[in-house]
Amino acid sequence: MGTSRTALLVATALLAACQSTGGPRAFGDSPFPPSGPVRGEDAVDGLIVGHRLMAAGEYELALKAYYRAAADQGMTADVLSAVGSANLHLGRLGQAEKLLRQAVKKDEGFVPAWNNLGVVLMEQGNYAEAARVFRMAFALDSGQTDAIRENLRRALAKIEQPSYVPSNNEKFSLVRRGNGQYLLLTTH
Repeated sequence: MGTSRTALLVATALLAACQSTGGPRAFGDSPFPPSGPVRGEDAVDGLIVGHRLMAAGEYELALKAYYRAAADQGMTADVLSAVGSANLHLGRLGQAEKLLRQAVKKDEGFVPAWNNLGVVLMEQGNYAEAARVFRMAFALDSGQTDAIRENLRRALAKIEQPSYVPSNNEKFSLVRRGNGQYLLLTTH
């Protein structure tokens, strides 16, 4: 019985040595960064990061940032619209359309989602529905955003003259919201 008692004492001593006692390797003194998600003041909004990455043409990275925003905020109309826009730039038109339709269903007054849905519909050649969607975005925006007005003009031109090709290889403009403001992202 003496051997098992000695083994028990050694095991207890080893476990006690593993316990954090606030010594040189206490949490705050670790040479490694804390693990887990960053919260609070140090965290950067995934939507802001995603918008900056989109402006830089880094659509895959933007998509990942938008998914992080979705994990933090939920799938809001703003997040759905942002994810849909990233998918549009990546050529995933079906996914983009589905996400943007969800965004306008979630918030019927969210202008950027309406505009971006119109862009997807134009890319798919669905000019009549695109014009209807751009009209909705234009009305909700009270005609204040030039990019939406231009998108509507192009959609109507395509309906009237299907062979219409925008000059200078223009593409349709995406509109998104950041901190309550519209940020324009023009693709060329």
